[in-house]
Amino acid sequence: MSKPTILLVDGMALLFRGFFATSFRGNFMRNSEGIPTNGMYQYLKYMLNAIETFNPTHVVCCWDMGSKTFRTDMMPAYKANRSKPPEELVPQFDRIKEIMDIFAIPNVGLVNYEADDCIGTLAREYAEDNEVMILTGDHDMLQLVDSGIQVAIMKKGQGNYDVFTHENFLEKKGIVPRQVIDMKALMGDSADNYPGVKGIGEKTALKLVQEYETIDNLLENIDQLPKGVQTKIKANIDMLHLSRELAEIKCDVPITCKLDDALWNCDNDIIGDRLRELNFTNLAKLV
Repeated sequence: MSKPTILLVDGMALLFRGFFATSFRGNFMRNSEGIPTNGMYQYLKYMLNAIETFNPTHVVCCWDMGSKTFRTDMMPAYKANRSKPPEELVPQFDRIKEIMDIFAIPNVGLVNYEADDCIGTLAREYAEDNEVMILTGDHDMLQLVDSGIQVAIMKKGQGNYDVFTHENFLEKKGIVPRQVIDMKALMGDSADNYPGVKGIGEKTALKLVQEYETIDNLLENIDQLPKGVQTKIKANIDMLHLSRELAEIKCDVPITCKLDDALWNCDNDIIGDRLRELNFTNLAKLV
C-alpha cells in the first residue's frame, strides 16, 4: 500500500506569481463587488493543476504573516529592497485564505516566521510517515529536499514543473540539498537583500562548496584558498555567518497541522460548484 502524499503549497509564491502572470497588461479581473480577482483565479489554476498532476491525499497551504520576522530582527535590511505589493493585490491576500477555507484546505502561518519555515517544519514532521511534495517557485526551498520530501519548482507555462528528489538532486545541482544554504551564505541573495561574501558569485561559490563541502570546513582550510578568495572571505566573515543564518529555513517552528484536517476529498463536481460560487465560471469549465 502506497504512503499518503501531502502537498504543501507555498501560498504567497503562487499568489504573487499568479497576479503578475495575469496583470502585466494592466487588465484586472474583478468580481461583482469590484474586488480584483486575477491573482486568486490564477492561484487556483496553479493549485488545481498541481493536485491533478501529483494526486495528493492531503493539501496544506502555508503563508507569510507580515514582512517583520526574526530575520529582519537579525538584519533590518533583509528583504528591504522589495517594493510594496500592488494595491490591486492587497485585498486578495485575505480573500484567497477564505477560498482555501471553502476548499477545506488548512491555512498555516505564524507571526515572526516566513511561510518557508512553516513548510520546512511540516515537511520534516510529515515525511516521517508520508511522502511530501512542496509546490513553489522559490529555489530556496531546495534545501528541504530529503528522503520523503520532493520540491516541485514551477516553471514558465501552465503545468510545467522541475521536480527535485533525494535521488536526482546531486545530478541536477552538483551539490546535496543541505549545501544550498552554504552556497547562499557565500554568494548572497539579491532577492532577499543580503550580500554574502562580496565578490564571490555563483560559479566560485559552487566550486568552493563542492571542494570543501561546508562553510566550517572551508574556514578551517582557508589558508589553502587562492589569495584573492581568502581576502574576500576574511573581509566579509561576519556577513558570511549572518548570511548562512538568514539562508537556513527553520524546521522547528512551533506550529502543527493535523493531517485529518487536510484530507483532500473534493471531486470535480464539488470543485466546479465552488468555483461557480466564486464567479470563476471559466475556471469551473476546466475541471
